[in-house]
Amino acid sequence: QVQLVESGGGLVQAGGSLRLSCVGSGRVFSGSNMGWFRQPPGKEREFVAAISWFGGTTYYVDSVKGRFTITRNNAMNTVFLAMNNLEPEDTAVYYCAPVDRVSSGARNLGKIWGQGTQVTVSS
Repeated sequence: QVQLVESGGGLVQAGGSLRLSCVGSGRVFSGSNMGWFRQPPGKEREFVAAISWFGGTTYYVDSVKGRFTITRNNAMNTVFLAMNNLEPEDTAVYYCAPVDRVSSGARNLGKIWGQGTQVTVSS
């Protein structure tokens, strides 16, 4: 069964940092570009960042560029999102998923979502 398990969220003050992790089952992860998405309260889910299978290509939406870093460890079937200089606008539930591209408008290839991890940034 396809599984995605996100962790690492929490409550942090503005300017703080968090590192999110997502472990995917082999079927989801192997050979796939991976992405992070987020759903702010009362809003639709949005794409945040993506990384290619070998990690050589990354993409970030403008609102997180320079603050977030996406990496992966293929041996551990894990993708990470290091978030620095967090802002209240980053408050959201964060999800990972295999994506169809490492560029703007990336979409969840698998149509399956994990439970997500809550990130709350206080001002």
